[in-house]
Amino acid sequence: MRSFFPAESCKEAHPNALNPQSWLHIERGKLPKLSSHPSSASIESLIKVPQPAILPFFKPVDYVEVLARIHEELESCPPQERSNLFLLQYQVFRGLGEVKLMRRSLQGAWQRAHTVHEKIIFGAWLKYEKQEEELMADLLAACGKCAKEFAPVDIAFHLPFDVNASSEGRTTNENRISQNVTFTIGSEKIVCDRQKISELSAPFHAMLKGHFSESLSETIDLSENNISPSGMKAISDFSLNGSLIEVPPNLLLEILVFANKYCCERLKDACDRRLASLVSSKEDAVELMEYALDEHSSVLAASCLQVLLRDLPNCMNDNRVVEIFVHANKQQLEVMVGPGIFALFCFLSEVSMNLNSSSDTTAHFLERLVEFAENGKQRLLALHQLGCVRLLRKEYDEARCLFEGAVNAGHMYSVAGLARLDYIKGDKLLSYGQLSSVISSVTSLGWMYQERSLYCDGDKRWEDLEKASNLDPTLIYPYMYRAATLMRTQNAHAALAEINRILGFKLSLECLEIRFFIHLSLEDYKAALCDVQTILTLRSDYRMFEGRVAASQLCTLVREHVERWTTADCWARLYDCWSAVDDIGSLSVIYQMLESDAAKGILYFRQSLLLLRLNCPEAAMRSLLLARQHASSEHERLVYEGWILYDTGHYEEGLQKAEESIDIKRSFEAFFLKAYALADSSIDPSCSPTVISLLEDALKCPSDNLRKGQVELICQEPREKWKIWIPGITFFA
Repeated sequence: MRSFFPAESCKEAHPNALNPQSWLHIERGKLPKLSSHPSSASIESLIKVPQPAILPFFKPVDYVEVLARIHEELESCPPQERSNLFLLQYQVFRGLGEVKLMRRSLQGAWQRAHTVHEKIIFGAWLKYEKQEEELMADLLAACGKCAKEFAPVDIAFHLPFDVNASSEGRTTNENRISQNVTFTIGSEKIVCDRQKISELSAPFHAMLKGHFSESLSETIDLSENNISPSGMKAISDFSLNGSLIEVPPNLLLEILVFANKYCCERLKDACDRRLASLVSSKEDAVELMEYALDEHSSVLAASCLQVLLRDLPNCMNDNRVVEIFVHANKQQLEVMVGPGIFALFCFLSEVSMNLNSSSDTTAHFLERLVEFAENGKQRLLALHQLGCVRLLRKEYDEARCLFEGAVNAGHMYSVAGLARLDYIKGDKLLSYGQLSSVISSVTSLGWMYQERSLYCDGDKRWEDLEKASNLDPTLIYPYMYRAATLMRTQNAHAALAEINRILGFKLSLECLEIRFFIHLSLEDYKAALCDVQTILTLRSDYRMFEGRVAASQLCTLVREHVERWTTADCWARLYDCWSAVDDIGSLSVIYQMLESDAAKGILYFRQSLLLLRLNCPEAAMRSLLLARQHASSEHERLVYEGWILYDTGHYEEGLQKAEESIDIKRSFEAFFLKAYALADSSIDPSCSPTVISLLEDALKCPSDNLRKGQVELICQEPREKWKIWIPGITFFA
């Protein structure tokens, strides 16, 4: 979501360019007092906050009730329903923005998959969600773990052949004239064992050993049956030795079609499995999927599916792949994915939405998601998501029908979509009334007041936004709107205080961007530099002014108005910020230090700790990987590798790295890592004293004192408060 739309007067002669020097001069001391130059080009006019998006998530009124019900059903439902319940749990956590819990739900779905197809889908989904682990493949391999934790499934093993498909016990004609039969195809003749060929299928048995005239013939013409002489020879060999191992792929396809036509189940299965073993690339999968679906070859279809899903999101750019999923009918999809059709399109639509929410591909996948929803919860999710996409595409009539369907299915959040559509039509009063009706009929939530605020003005809007913040302090729009409004009334200090309310506990690029402009208006260039450096820490390619200006360019311009610090100044400032729990200030100092010749390993590590504390796990992992790359010693590198493993859920491997580091050199960070890894790799409360002992050992080691405080607090607590144990989660009191 972009937050700023520059005024027309700020645009240069080139329509797609914006030169920040038009309002930010390079020479120090030459910046004018913005308040003394009121114009449309003032910084205040740059701060415009767009309406919050209607999110394509499942957002129940009572999250606790829904999660409790899912938990209860997981304990009592049949095995075949568990993966879908974990998928619903995943969608609930997605609406809450809980990335770690989302992945845990996906892993639960994968572990409890009832069919091989569900195993394929959720395994590929986990691989997609953990793409960052591709960067640490060498580390996982060195720990004795597969570089790809969720490795491809052995499909042939999980889809055994039905041994009951047999021709034994059928009526035979014992007056046959020969043990052999000759099939003619064109001018060529293939001599086969009559008994062995008859055993391939009921049609062949009836032809060769039943009461048909061919049972008495030594020669049978197969020229019109779409089988080549070499294909028939391979079939004859298979009837004798049961193998197709030497048959080339093009001939296997010919035999597959022939076997399906004549109901040769054993031959078809062998052909199916042999072709499946040859699928190793996207091109193979695309080419063979058509045959698999046409001939109902489940092993081949599942193998092709696995290759395509594990190549996401890359293969989404191939129209041939998209068309396979969009155009397959229900029967073909059942061959491809068994009972996991809804889960498949749930995965595909999420990947497509992440690439382009308003694309035709996203719309097509969500249409299929609606088509194959099996119950009320699945249907309301699919209807709401497709409604959001139709809204983005400005297909308002279709969006209305979808949102209405979602509301009727019980998804109250979809009322926000209906209200937005009425507002677009110009009926602001109706939009306000719809949200008021929701607020009066169910337990009030923050988003309800936030949405209603869009359809009123003045004090009413302000009151609704205050209620929204009180009910859900994590919503960023109310703070942004209030700050922008205060800036327009020339009350920059109040605007700063307002935006600081959310930045005190939630890091948001949009809010940092607003605060950057506020600091500029106050001519506090040091604070403005702090904000833009933090933005660049989170996203080095971030662009401001609706994407018109690189944040790095603004950083360069503002830096000219700030006195440069020495390395000693930076360390002193970092200590002050860290001690004051000023995480944004700490990130800014570290960003500046990384531009110097300081030891980068420890700085990237500190950066990762701050980013984790600010709930930015992806950026934190990037910093950890850079810390590993720039480690100044072996024992330091082992600590960073241990934290990488720990943060990706490999607790035992993280513990091993900590021990290896301690063997080389006893250090605060190594003991600290070992304590955390031990706590999370064991659910036995009896290990608590060991954890505390490790933390006490950490305190005895030399340290820069930036992290010792939190360890000292833990060790000073009474023993009965050392740990609060909750299954799967450990909290230090």
